[in-house]
Amino acid sequence: MNQTKKLLIIDDDPDFVAGIKSILVKANYEVDVAYNPKDGLQALQSKPYDLLLLDIMMGRGAEGIMIARKLGKDPKLRDLPVLIITGIREQMAFLFPGQAVHPHFVAVDELVEKPVEPKLLLEKVETLLKTAEARKAQSK
Repeated sequence: MNQTKKLLIIDDDPDFVAGIKSILVKANYEVDVAYNPKDGLQALQSKPYDLLLLDIMMGRGAEGIMIARKLGKDPKLRDLPVLIITGIREQMAFLFPGQAVHPHFVAVDELVEKPVEPKLLLEKVETLLKTAEARKAQSK
């Protein structure tokens, strides 16, 4: 890739964020971090990103879902690929069988469980970025 891709992580677990940020930085991605939904939304509105890595369970509950829904309603952000990295299935006994049970619940491009293996993380990030680039090229 000729240009460094800019990623944003929104997750309230500093230890987890430090781990995945180091993996992504070593893979030559530029990585910003927000530790709460409010700061994450401000970052998304102030700077362009190529990919969002989003936790679901933050603050008072599933605040990551609120962020994903806001992205879907924002014309400037709705095409931003979203990789959800969460322990929600473990925490709430949710089942994510690959396809959304209700497609309008929340739009996400990919979901992986915490803890995520570094190799899987990098594969998902790379795939989402390539898919987003292909979409942009088609729409031109």
